[in-house]
Amino acid sequence: MEFDDARLEDRDVLQQADPLLRRLAGAGARVRIEAESAREPTSRLHDPIRPRAVVAVGSEARLVRSLLEPVCPVPLMAWPGPALPGWVGALDLVVVLASHGGEQSLVHATHEAVRRGAQLLVAAPALSPVVESAGSRASTVLHTTTSDPLAAVVVVAAALHALQLGPPVEAEAVATALDRVAEECSPWVDLSSNPAKDLALSLADTQPLVWGGSVLAARASRRVAEAVRAASGRPALAADAEALMPVVTAAEPRDPFADPFDGPATDRRPCLVVLDDGRTDEIVAVAGRQLVGAAEIADVRTCHLRHDEGADLLRYAVLLQKGLFAAAYLAIGLDRLDSA
Repeated sequence: MEFDDARLEDRDVLQQADPLLRRLAGAGARVRIEAESAREPTSRLHDPIRPRAVVAVGSEARLVRSLLEPVCPVPLMAWPGPALPGWVGALDLVVVLASHGGEQSLVHATHEAVRRGAQLLVAAPALSPVVESAGSRASTVLHTTTSDPLAAVVVVAAALHALQLGPPVEAEAVATALDRVAEECSPWVDLSSNPAKDLALSLADTQPLVWGGSVLAARASRRVAEAVRAASGRPALAADAEALMPVVTAAEPRDPFADPFDGPATDRRPCLVVLDDGRTDEIVAVAGRQLVGAAEIADVRTCHLRHDEGADLLRYAVLLQKGLFAAAYLAIGLDRLDSA
């Protein structure tokens, strides 16, 4: 299926895509719902005892690690499971992120943490198997209701800040920023003013390469690439600048005499998408500038998503959400709503 940009402005098509777009637009509301639910248990986390180490498990464990690493005063790791590391014991804190609450590996990890006497911080739906396994005086349970991994990370990060293990997190600021993204990327904002539709159009007939300079921007780049792959059914690569450079420099020169309507493209040219949260250190920034420069020399299109205001988690959330909206419009333009 070839990309049809007219579908991005077709009200009937957009109405068909309403469940997908409404889900994306509700990200801010989901953060508020989870923050309100977690307010009371988080308020009880006063006079904390510093753990020997923190082990995070679950779908966004690596995001928690990326967020905490610069400031966490104790060793921190994201563990793939299902079993916990053998050294975890009563002196340690285990963080479990279970958006659905029934993942067997997370049930096992929760049960194991309780058995070993570890401190436990759980974000999961009430009455779920994970919560049922978390029964312990050393457990703090944040009941979630939205099945939104990002919203769960926001409340877990706020709880970890209360435990003096992470940076401050303002859930309302994150929610407000996500609301603004929903307004900018609304289906009723036309292509000329809509950054997500514009990015979808740029990616329509290309091989997307997604790069983020900071740790969190790189994390967002991987999530965006996953969404683009699902939306398009085509390869999309997220990697560091050194890994993307050979793909950019190997791009065939654009043929100025090629007929764009002479059959479908068989060899899609790369399109470089740069996610910038304003936190890139100088060494990585130099590599990023070299990558963008190589793209210019190779006549490879470069698109930028930038948000450099607010706390780190807020910046991550905005970049991710813009990328997810773009992936949704890519699916709409390709008539692949069932895959998005």
